[in-house]
Amino acid sequence: MTAFTSAVSSNWSFPTSVRFGNGRIAELADIVRELGARRPLVVTDDGLKTLFPVQRTLEVLKAGGLEAGFFHNVKPNPTGRNVDEGVTFLKQGGHDLVVAIGGGSALDAAKAIALMATQTIAMWDLEDIGDNWKRADTSGLIPVIAIPTTAGTGSELGRASVITNEAEKRKVIVFHPRMMPDVVLMDPELTIGLPAHITAATGMDALSHALEAYCAPSFHPMAEGIALNALLLIKTWLPRAVADGSNIEARAQMLIASGMGCVALQKGLGAIHALAHPLGALHDTHHGLLNAVLMPYVLTFNAPVLEDKLALLARFLDLPTHDSAAVVNWIVELRKQLNIPATLPGIGLTAIDEDRVAAMGESDPCAGGNPIRLDRDNLRTILRAAIAG
Repeated sequence: MTAFTSAVSSNWSFPTSVRFGNGRIAELADIVRELGARRPLVVTDDGLKTLFPVQRTLEVLKAGGLEAGFFHNVKPNPTGRNVDEGVTFLKQGGHDLVVAIGGGSALDAAKAIALMATQTIAMWDLEDIGDNWKRADTSGLIPVIAIPTTAGTGSELGRASVITNEAEKRKVIVFHPRMMPDVVLMDPELTIGLPAHITAATGMDALSHALEAYCAPSFHPMAEGIALNALLLIKTWLPRAVADGSNIEARAQMLIASGMGCVALQKGLGAIHALAHPLGALHDTHHGLLNAVLMPYVLTFNAPVLEDKLALLARFLDLPTHDSAAVVNWIVELRKQLNIPATLPGIGLTAIDEDRVAAMGESDPCAGGNPIRLDRDNLRTILRAAIAG
């Protein structure tokens, strides 16, 4: 499995309209106008506000004759307060479109801001439970252009945002089918300056989406095929992107893989995310890093019911042997290669309330997509393995 299509400039939809290619940020002002907007609001996180991708975005809008607002009060794990403040900023500035730029945090916050700007109900009323999404008013939604600067969450192609409810210390998945951005600008050049450790952590996030989607027991053959190809792309290109951040082909292929992982995850997620969500909410830890640490422990726990599926994956990835152990070993070795610690204490989590995390994980929407039914005892077993190593 060594032949790949070169990541060349192109347009596609699935169903989101994607403009992919180096330097395509230059088209942003034209896209804003195509969507009938005149006063865009650029939303990013505080860590990105002075860096090249965001400054280039603001420059392109200004050169295109558009007066853009700029909101950057977004935490690495975005909160309900961040969204509320963004909605107020958007309304006060009379903005008619959101330009979401950044990693998953910025994109999730921006999508939530655009959705909630036209709602009369609370954001938490749109938590991804049952048919809550039908409560939203979709009569005057604010359009969104999403510009990813990391290859991780794939949120630019997603229909949900993960937002922390600070009062409950809980990560909430806010969902609506219309949250999917109207246009995605995938410009690999905007990811060149990403540090190696962030490239690694976000890349492992993309891997977690594709892997859990592939392993989820639900039937969605299209998503499963997309997940498989995303896994192959990540296996090939993530180490190269981390080793040489200026490798534009690796950056491009990882952007593609990240988006594919997000598309695939509609098939389901599992224990990796069911545990990462409460751990992230309680400890404010990077989501991709949590997923990377938890991944082999969850896969080992699920392996007894996934042997045939993981054997197929091992063959597809051309691993040394074709069994579940080969897949687990690949992930462990990849994590070492990327200098990611093997345990939760290794990333600074030394005072974990196991019972609370297990209880929160059991009620997380992602728990239902795990191949083995998750209860508190099972989640506690995985968690203790990730603590002890």
